[in-house]
Amino acid sequence: MRMEGREEMQDAVGLRCTWDIPPPAGTQAKWVRLNVGGTVFLTTRQTLCREQKSFLCRLCQGEELQSDRDETGAYLIDRDPTYFGPILNFLRHGKLVLDKDMAEEGILEEAEFYNIGPLIRIIKDRMEEKDYTVTQVPPKHVYRVLQCQEEELTQMVSTMSDGWRFEQLVNIGSSYNYGNEDQTEFLCVVSKELYNSPNGLSSEPSHKAKLLQARDLRM
Repeated sequence: MRMEGREEMQDAVGLRCTWDIPPPAGTQAKWVRLNVGGTVFLTTRQTLCREQKSFLCRLCQGEELQSDRDETGAYLIDRDPTYFGPILNFLRHGKLVLDKDMAEEGILEEAEFYNIGPLIRIIKDRMEEKDYTVTQVPPKHVYRVLQCQEEELTQMVSTMSDGWRFEQLVNIGSSYNYGNEDQTEFLCVVSKELYNSPNGLSSEPSHKAKLLQARDLRM
């Protein structure tokens, strides 16, 4: 296997990471067995040491990490093997590949446990982009029609809150006479925008969406 001081992975579909630090010398031919939640994975020290601050790198280098072994000598790790496969593949080639039914939250939880910084950043970026995409769906408009008399109109319009906006005023004529003055009545049309959010409809974009919108405006 040919090793270089800097290995860059390009020209592939998906999110990739550039490894800035090569694996420690003398680890290329050493194989490691990992028993993760009852599933055995076979890989090399070179792969596990791609991210040198990770739990996996420290484990295979024997840095004060106490881990039992099974009858085959594999390190025993009490974690979910479902999410370990994508994490191991990320260390192999720097690309995050997920099955369509695999939750990114689960991968993030495991990446944080194993302390794989580049993978944590990639997943968080993907989750924020998804949240931003949801808020890009055109907001729904809710309309209300309020009936009031002329003397009540100014107060009603000035006290509107909670995102309600004045749209249209319709004069429907006089309803009755009070003394010598006609009491003109109006229909006031107001509207409010509701945004899609993970918890249903909301009158405000999410906090993450606001940050991403602000970033887009600066670009």
